[in-house]
Amino acid sequence: MTETSIPRAEQSLDEEETAPLAVDDDIEADDDTEADDDTEATAGGREKKPAGEGELFRQSEIAADYVEGLLDILDYDGDIDELVAGGRPVVEVVGARLQNLVGQRGATLEALQELTRLAVFRATGTPSRLLLDVGGYRANRRKELAAVAKNAVEKVKEYGEPVRLESMSAFERKCVHDVVNAMSGVVSESEGVEPSRRIVVRPAD
Repeated sequence: MTETSIPRAEQSLDEEETAPLAVDDDIEADDDTEADDDTEATAGGREKKPAGEGELFRQSEIAADYVEGLLDILDYDGDIDELVAGGRPVVEVVGARLQNLVGQRGATLEALQELTRLAVFRATGTPSRLLLDVGGYRANRRKELAAVAKNAVEKVKEYGEPVRLESMSAFERKCVHDVVNAMSGVVSESEGVEPSRRIVVRPAD
């Protein structure tokens, strides 16, 4: 089995999903779709409609206020945009001197995102699938991971053998799954446990 290295993200500060997941349990976190149906089951077995765009925008506003407070505490300057994209609330922070908020392989960004989701939950009582991006890290990383996924697919098609990628975060795995699932003749699945969970790309049966 071939192991392919993932290029490290260049956390550029001046730049800034939607195919189905492979059948695996990457649904647990981050960008992985948690409920694709029109309804979502509640704890009591009843069903509720997913949040409307107005409610999602309110979540993004709450999140933006929370992030703004963090930036003030840290004495960082940044422009904050709140919006709704892809059926989820989004907060984007752009500015200079923000690289420390991203961290190695986006680890700090992931932690900040979870804190921000908790802040939204405390304010609304509703779990949030908020997406937080800083300095365009996620957009840049998606491009890198698309190249990684395409390279893996080419190797699988050329040699007929599975290709095992390096361990990734849930966000990174979702990006790779999206690209692989859009191509014919190959499938992707995740293996292992966090923080060493990784993707294997293999020929379709």
